[in-house]
Amino acid sequence: MKILAKLAAGLLVAASFMAGAANAQTVLRSSDTHPDGYPTVEAVKYFGELVKERTGGRYAVEVYHSAQLGEEKDTIEQVRSGVIELNRVSMAPFNGTVKESIVPALPYLFRSEDHMHKVMDGAIGDQIKKAFEGAGLVVLAYYDAGSRSFYNKQKPITSVADMKGLKFRVIQSDIFVDMVAALGANATPMPYGEVYSAIETGVIDGAENNFPSYDTAKHFEVAKNYSLDEHTILPEVFVMNKAAFDKLTPEDQELFRQAAKDSVAKQRELWTAKVNESRAKVEAAGAKITTPEKQGFIDAMKPVYEKHVTDPVLKKMVEDVRAVQ
Repeated sequence: MKILAKLAAGLLVAASFMAGAANAQTVLRSSDTHPDGYPTVEAVKYFGELVKERTGGRYAVEVYHSAQLGEEKDTIEQVRSGVIELNRVSMAPFNGTVKESIVPALPYLFRSEDHMHKVMDGAIGDQIKKAFEGAGLVVLAYYDAGSRSFYNKQKPITSVADMKGLKFRVIQSDIFVDMVAALGANATPMPYGEVYSAIETGVIDGAENNFPSYDTAKHFEVAKNYSLDEHTILPEVFVMNKAAFDKLTPEDQELFRQAAKDSVAKQRELWTAKVNESRAKVEAAGAKITTPEKQGFIDAMKPVYEKHVTDPVLKKMVEDVRAVQ
């Protein structure tokens, strides 16, 4: 009887352990360079809430904002190697890894944010998602990052001629380097977190980004001249390590994709509000906003397209993007 009792007790403990293991929570880590409260950070948090709710707590997402896990170049390698599972990052740093990512990074390709949404939400966006899988990544969502424009501490920019000789920080992307060169300026690729001090100390004259980044990174304190040239409307990507995604059940994969899709609407709403808030804030702080004559900037981009859009696949994609109404 004692033996039977011990056996029953052992089986009960084992069953309890197995039940606990089955209900154990898997925590997924996600990185973002932007500060807490930024629209992309809040969108990924919202994605995590939806995943946790819809899986009954089996999965949770921890969002490491403010580049706690490193700058974008570092975290891209971390997510590709599986050190972290999720990452929100700009499209441009993938240009050397995923050739299809070159297209959304091209200057003056998208006519408006609405045009960009239609392209990325459609067949072209799906084509780019498929290409990312070859780099060991699954694109869960495309987020807004608005239009990017130049800002500097030297002078207002009202034409291409005003760009000559200025030194600008750019994303670590050959397209951005060549874009700045085509405008007669000098490009310096560097991590986002180093930009403020580089402008302050004169290593560079300025950078290029959207209003929320210009605001939250406090670049408006050291570079007061913001020029609305709007050279790119560059989407962000929210990616997951493919090996980690492939381990999910088909049901959970669909759940993750739907949660990410639902987070896009949230992010776009937050983004619109943040752009308006940030523009008002930097103007109140003394930033000078100018609108240059854009056609000169557009005309200067011909050599950028000639250099980077040589592949037939990319040429067709550019044509398809322009055809989207």
